[in-house]
Order: sequence, then structure tokens, then C-alpha cells
Amino acid sequence: MTTIKYIPVDNMVQSMRQIRDEISNEIKDMTFAEERAFLDNLLQGKSSQKDNQSKKKASVNPGS
Repeated sequence: MTTIKYIPVDNMVQSMRQIRDEISNEIKDMTFAEERAFLDNLLQGKSSQKDNQSKKKASVNPGS
């Protein structure tokens, strides 16, 4: 059985604002090209983690 944990909306908004502020703080002194490279790397890392998780699930359940 899978348990899903729900985050209350107010906590989610607070978390999203915190993430936005952290990213804004990191890129504030960068040029546009540097910002673009930073964000591309950030997104690439997220997609790589999702791909790795998908591969792990597929290897655990090869018949499904």
C-alpha cells in the first residue's frame, strides 16, 4: 500500500517562496549567460535524479 503525504497549501507556498529567494540570492550577481547556465544545470540535475529513480524502479520490477 502506498501512502501519500500531502503538504498543506500554506506550507507549500512558504516553501516555494523560500526556494525562489535562495535561487534569486545565488544568481543576483550573474550575467544573463551565467544565469542561463546555472538554471540549465539545475534543471539538468533534477531530470537526472528523476531518470535515475525511474531506472531504479524499473530494475526492481522488471516484469511490470
